[in-house]
Order: sequence, then C-alpha cells, then structure tokens
Amino acid sequence: MEKTIGFVGQGWLGKNYADHFEDRGFPVVRYSKEEPYINNKEKIATCDIVFACVPTPTTKEGFDDSIVREAAKLVGKGKIFVVKSTVLPGTTRTIQAENPDITVVFVPEFLREATVRYDIEHPDRTIIGIVDESARPIAEELLTIFPKAPFENICSAEEAELTKYGSNVFLFWKVLFVNLFHDIAMHHGANWDALVDNLVADPRIGKSHMQPIHQIAHLGTTGRGAGGHCFIKDFAAFEEHYRKVVGDAKGSAVLEALRNKNIDLLVSSEKDLDLLVSVYGDEITKRP
Repeated sequence: MEKTIGFVGQGWLGKNYADHFEDRGFPVVRYSKEEPYINNKEKIATCDIVFACVPTPTTKEGFDDSIVREAAKLVGKGKIFVVKSTVLPGTTRTIQAENPDITVVFVPEFLREATVRYDIEHPDRTIIGIVDESARPIAEELLTIFPKAPFENICSAEEAELTKYGSNVFLFWKVLFVNLFHDIAMHHGANWDALVDNLVADPRIGKSHMQPIHQIAHLGTTGRGAGGHCFIKDFAAFEEHYRKVVGDAKGSAVLEALRNKNIDLLVSSEKDLDLLVSVYGDEITKRP
C-alpha cells in the first residue's frame, strides 16, 4: 500500500515537495497555519511519513528551531519524521531524544529558487542523516520514495546537517570571492565573461555563482552580494555556531570579515534588504 505523506508547512519548500509527491500519485496531507490547510493538523498523525518544511530563522536573538520541534509533536507513534528545514548540527539528535516514539531523520534540500521543481525531480544527491544504525532500514526505505540521484548516502544526522551548511556557506564565500575578483578585473579592463570562461575551464572551480551582479526585477536595478532566503541566515547561524563550538579567534575574525563585506555589498546595492534586516535588525541598513 502506498505510503501517506504529510507536510507541515506549505511555503515555497513544502508546497513544491507536496506537489511533487502528489503528482507522482502518493496520498498527501498538507498542514499549515494558513488557509486552506489550517484544519488538517490532526490528520498529520495518520501519515506514515511527515516532512517538516517550516522556517528555522536566524535573528539577532540567534537560531530558532522551535517550529520544527513543534511539528515533531504532531507525528503519530511509530511514524517517520523527515526534517527538511535547515537545522544546526545536533538538532536532529535532540528532536529524536524528545520524541522516542517516532523515527527522526534529516534530509537536506539543495534546491534553487528559479528551478525548484526540476531540482526536486532531478536531484544531484540525496543524503539521509540518521541518529543511530537502527534507523538505517528506514533510511533505505526512504531512498526509494525520492527520485533516483547519482549520489545517495546514508550517514549520521550531524554529517547530513553539516553537509547543508557546508554547501551554503561555501557558496556564500564563493559569491564574495567573485565580487572581489570582479572589482580587480574591472580595474584592469578585463572582459568578465571571457574571464569566467577561462576560470570555469578548471573543473575544480565550477560554473555556478560566477556572476557578481544580479538583476533585481522588482526594483528594476542590479544587486551584489550573497543574498537570497538561505545564504544570509545560514551564514549568520554558521558564524555563531563556529564561535560557540570551535572558539578560534582567528577563524571567527575571518567569518566576521566575510559577513561585514557581504553586508556592505547588499546594502550599497539595495539587494535583499528585507532579508538582511530579518537576520541582523533594522540598524544594519544604517551602517556608515
């Protein structure tokens, strides 16, 4: 019998994943705190697999995973809870400890906003993080409900959580390098597109995130810096987590410098200021 799949959260992530599974013929239950799914809360307990696709914001007060933890309480006994929301390393393990009657796994998403449905249907990797080896058979079963990916791996929950941060923070750094490199290239009168062609011919560099200037359609202007719904908040959470768990002053100084340069690029080009404010507060746009 086909598994019934529940989705807590029907924002950008949850809606697209729910649509995908529904289109493939899976019975789907959607719950969110907004219409038209607000009355489906109790139905989530009947689902075999429940995906948490809810916000995990980073603000001036720090990282907040409370909505994910609330979602776990909706899952029925003996069922599977799949955390899709980005969470700090160790979070899945603590959610499992708080909810011993369900199985909690972490499956990071690697989706681009412009090509979300294509990315869901053609994943380049599927990674499932488990708390202990007893959950491996469940993880192996979960792999079968996702489209086949060229790379599939079952690993520890912490390794899966770190993979998500590793991807986003690395690309954050890459965007900043490209912006700095673009500045010096313009000083020397270089053709940027020709320079990019030269660089990406090195397979170690890769083609993504090589354009420092982006069109901001709704403003009719251009923007610079690592923006978007993931990069700003995930870098802020990573920087704070690094400071707490590693405590290396020189490493923290590197992260602080990257953060400050990115803020300057975003503010000076007026790119994603609403997202910047949501993470750092209103005063961040008033910096000299």
